[in-house]
Amino acid sequence: MTETAAAGRWAPGTQILWRYRENAGDRVHICRPVTVVEDSAELLAAWLAPDTPCVKPALADGSPIQQEPLATRYTTPRTVVRDRWYGMGVLKLARPGEPWSVWLWWERGWQFQNWYVNLEEPHTRWAGGVDSEDHFLDIDVFPDRSWRWRDEDEFAQAQQDGLMTSAQAHRVREAGLAAVEAITAWGAPFRDGWEHWRPEPHWPVPELPDDWDRAPVRAGAGTR
Repeated sequence: MTETAAAGRWAPGTQILWRYRENAGDRVHICRPVTVVEDSAELLAAWLAPDTPCVKPALADGSPIQQEPLATRYTTPRTVVRDRWYGMGVLKLARPGEPWSVWLWWERGWQFQNWYVNLEEPHTRWAGGVDSEDHFLDIDVFPDRSWRWRDEDEFAQAQQDGLMTSAQAHRVREAGLAAVEAITAWGAPFRDGWEHWRPEPHWPVPELPDDWDRAPVRAGAGTR
């Protein structure tokens, strides 16, 4: 057993699940198998490879969520479907206890595109991966250090449809402002050169296990 594994952390190359619970519910509705790049007391970095089998929410007839008008997008019946991750892969970075993760996007040929701050619940860990809950509001961050809010309309609609309380929405907005402070100061992880990182060529594309939807873990239970 490696020292990393003995310390209760995943060694680089380990395959885990990066999952999100549905809002105002307990079911897992997003599941993405990823490969661990780094797992330390300061950071969990994981690679979502192209063509990875995933689970995502869809309308009850299986059609994409985005086809539903925003006014009824969160109230129309849903299901989950299996799919594969499209385009280039995504490097996901999450710091323990932080209410967001930072994703790095590339275009073809490893041309870096931008960072994406996904506002979400701090991750809880379990034996097979990490769980969180998405908070709708996001931030795009560009190589010239400019930034912009993203999905503010979905954030407002989610509140209107009761998927988050006004108190929770206030906390999410505060988390977003804290992320903006980190962006403005060009703190971690933006300053850390992750845009130059590349996956190990021998890493296989992870498989989606049969028990991908095992009971989600919430803060204070099952963490390590």
